[in-house]
Amino acid sequence: MIQIYHNPRCGKSRNCLAFIEQINQEYEIIPYLTETPSFDELKALLKKLNLQPIELVRIKEKIWIENYKGKELTNDQIIQAMTDNPILIERPIVIKDGKAIIGRDLDKVASFLD
Repeated sequence: MIQIYHNPRCGKSRNCLAFIEQINQEYEIIPYLTETPSFDELKALLKKLNLQPIELVRIKEKIWIENYKGKELTNDQIIQAMTDNPILIERPIVIKDGKAIIGRDLDKVASFLD
């Protein structure tokens, strides 16, 4: 089953979800802002994405700029920052068959879901 880490206030996330709805496959929405992933869940998600923690952070978010920008943080500290502040997690994230991508580009999402 397809899963999507979704933020309904984000246009890219809404577009990705609409695309997934059109391809007529079963999916599950993960409302990560209200059902925040745990530290271990984020670590596992990063492995599926094949990304370093900083690559999943929305570094232009006010919370990041005010609290973390310019600090030397370990990967675990970055993951904890995203757990504490899920708005920092890049979105949408699409998961299928144990792999994941950031679904901002619908062409990439289409290729990923084929």
